[in-house]
Amino acid sequence: MKLEDVIAQLEQLCPPQFAVSWDNSGLQVGRYDQEIFSVCLALDATSPVIEFAIEQGADLLITHHPLLFAGLKQIHDRDFVGRRVIDLIRNEIACYAMHTNFDVMGMADAAADLLKLRDREVLEVTYEDDVSKEGIGRIGRLQEHMKLDEFAAFVRDAFSLDQVRVFGNGNDTVITCAILPGSGKEEIDLAAAAGADVYVTGDLNHHAGIDAVEKGIAVIDAGHYGVEKLFVPYMRDYLRRELPGLKIITAPEGEPCRLI
Repeated sequence: MKLEDVIAQLEQLCPPQFAVSWDNSGLQVGRYDQEIFSVCLALDATSPVIEFAIEQGADLLITHHPLLFAGLKQIHDRDFVGRRVIDLIRNEIACYAMHTNFDVMGMADAAADLLKLRDREVLEVTYEDDVSKEGIGRIGRLQEHMKLDEFAAFVRDAFSLDQVRVFGNGNDTVITCAILPGSGKEEIDLAAAAGADVYVTGDLNHHAGIDAVEKGIAVIDAGHYGVEKLFVPYMRDYLRRELPGLKIITAPEGEPCRLI
């Protein structure tokens, strides 16, 4: 199967027009006429992931986060991004990113499904036409009322995490939840205005957390990787179902930081 045919299937799931304007989703490296037999899935196109893809003989690396964000003026082996590009080209591995278009068309509902949110709506609309409104994040109601600490434990277990960070009174009851996988600090006010009792996201710093509590909304930091890692099993299942002729492998990844 040619790369352009694989991309066509990926873009049926997550059309490019759903990516936000600042993003760089899509083909990062590769030839559209390249024959694809083996696909490696990962959250990030790090050097260890690329080395793994090379060892496994992959023809295509599909990641959530783009390999290329800022424009490259030079590509050489003394720059770590340049080395990644060189390694991919040298080993004839294409690289394709499904970022904010996947956030909109896959990630948001998949994360809300894990939390079993009912009556859900888009948290932040990023795309609108005559037919529908789409966007990142979801807000909905929990299946049952919980205390904040009880719900935090539920989030931890739902996403298979070792721990989560919680800002708020652990005995407060939470009914309505907003979730935005990835880095969602900027959407705290949006979640609060939408009526969420608790907001689940990643990359929350000290001030964002304590300020959120002052604004009347509890927040749970489940980690950027912690929530978005669902990209890999989601896409593994999708590709096995829609393109059964391809070999699908998943790169060994884990939480990029350690607690000591």
